[in-house]
Amino acid sequence: MLNTVTSAINTKLLVAILAALGTIAALLVHQQHEAEKTAIAAAQAAAMLRQQQDTEQKRQKEYEELTAKVNAEKRKNSKMPANQSKTWKTYIP
Repeated sequence: MLNTVTSAINTKLLVAILAALGTIAALLVHQQHEAEKTAIAAAQAAAMLRQQQDTEQKRQKEYEELTAKVNAEKRKNSKMPANQSKTWKTYIP
């Protein structure tokens, strides 16, 4: 009878150990899956940020080119010559 009780205790102990190992394995698989999802989300965020930075740099370059073009047109089409402030000195009534 003692042998049967010991065998039953050993079996229950073995089942408990196997259940604990199964739980640990499931937790590790879940943790790895979550880490993969986090890595994918981080990669997507980095790609989006890189795209936004590229777009902003392109917009800034276009703005600078447009500003330079407008300033050049202003200088070209200016109605006031560079030396107009001196003409009153040479004016004879």
